[in-house]
Amino acid sequence: MNILIRVDSSVKIGTGHVMRCLTFAEMLRETGCYVGFVMRAGLGDLCEYVKNKGFDVFPIIHDSSFAQEKDVHLTIEVIRQMKMHIDWCIVDHYQLDQKWEKHVQQYVHKVMVIDDLANRPHDCHLLLDQNYYKNYEHRYLGLVPSDCRLFLGPKYLILRSEFYKAKKSLKSWSGIVRRLLIFFGGSDPTNETEKVLFALQRLPLNDMEIDVVVGNANPNRLQIKKMCLDFNLNFHCQINYIADLMKKADLSFGAGGVTMLERCFLGLPSIVTIVADNQRQSTADVAEYGAIWNLGWHEDVSVSDYADILIEAISHPRQLASMRRKAFELFGYRDKNTIHPVVQAILEG
Repeated sequence: MNILIRVDSSVKIGTGHVMRCLTFAEMLRETGCYVGFVMRAGLGDLCEYVKNKGFDVFPIIHDSSFAQEKDVHLTIEVIRQMKMHIDWCIVDHYQLDQKWEKHVQQYVHKVMVIDDLANRPHDCHLLLDQNYYKNYEHRYLGLVPSDCRLFLGPKYLILRSEFYKAKKSLKSWSGIVRRLLIFFGGSDPTNETEKVLFALQRLPLNDMEIDVVVGNANPNRLQIKKMCLDFNLNFHCQINYIADLMKKADLSFGAGGVTMLERCFLGLPSIVTIVADNQRQSTADVAEYGAIWNLGWHEDVSVSDYADILIEAISHPRQLASMRRKAFELFGYRDKNTIHPVVQAILEG
C-alpha cells in the first residue's frame, strides 16, 4: 500500500504536526506500507529530519504567502511525478480543507484528515482527532461526509513506542517535586522557555534537578543553552528520549497540544501555557477535567507568574497527585503490541 502525507512545519507553526505524522508513518511502515511526505520547504522545516528517518520527502515551494489553490496543484504535480498508485493521502494542515481534498481525490484512492480544530468542512473518508474536548464525540457533525469514519478522543492518540515503554516502568509517586521538566515544543515560537528560566533564577531550587528541552527549530536555542550552562541545568536539543525525561520528572512546564497529552499519558502533572489559538479549547477542557494546570494565553503569562505557580505547585503535593490520577483517566487501555485502530482502518482500505 502506498501512502502520501501532506504536512508542514516552520518556526511559526512549530513541529508538532510533522512529529505526529512521522510517528504515524513509522507505524504504517512497520506493516509494509510505502510512505512519502510532501512538505513545504522554508525556515524551520523538518525535511532533512524526516529524510534521515528513512522516508522520501518531496519539497514544495510557495511564495511568501500560502495559497490553498497553489498548494493543491503542487501536491498533485508531486503525485503525477511519483508514477505510482497512491492508496491514501493523509493531510495534517490547518490551512487546507474540503476544496483541497476534493481535488486530490481525483489522483488518489482515499483521503484521511488529521485535525483538532473542527472549524472547517472536510471531504474525506477518515478523520482522526486525538484531542480531548468536553463534546469531542459531536464536534464534526455537519463537517464531514455521512460515511466518513471518525476516530475521536485521546484513546486514539498517536504515540511512539518509547511512551509505552516508559509507562511500563513508571515510578511510584507521592507528589513531591524533585525533578522538573521544561519543554515548550520543537520551536517554542513565543519563547516561553526563557521566561521560565528567568523565573527559576528567582527561586531557591538548589536541590531540584531540572531538564530543559528544545528543538533545532527553536531560534533561541543557543541562548537557552548558555543559560542552562550558567545555572547548571540539563540542556537537551532535538532528542528522541522525551518520554524518558517525562517518566523521570515530577512536574513539567509546557505548551498545549500533543505534548500536553503525552505528558498526561505518563501521568506527569504539568503547568500549561497556551501558545497557539488551536490549543485554547483543549487546554481549557483538560484543565477543567483536572489533569493539568492552565496558566492561560502566553501574552498574559509573566516571569513572575511562572515563579508563583511553581511555588504553589511544590506546596500542594496532594493536588499534584490528584492531577496525576486524572491524567491517567483520560486514556483507555493502550497496548503497544496491538495495531493502532487508525492504522488498521487504513490497511482495510
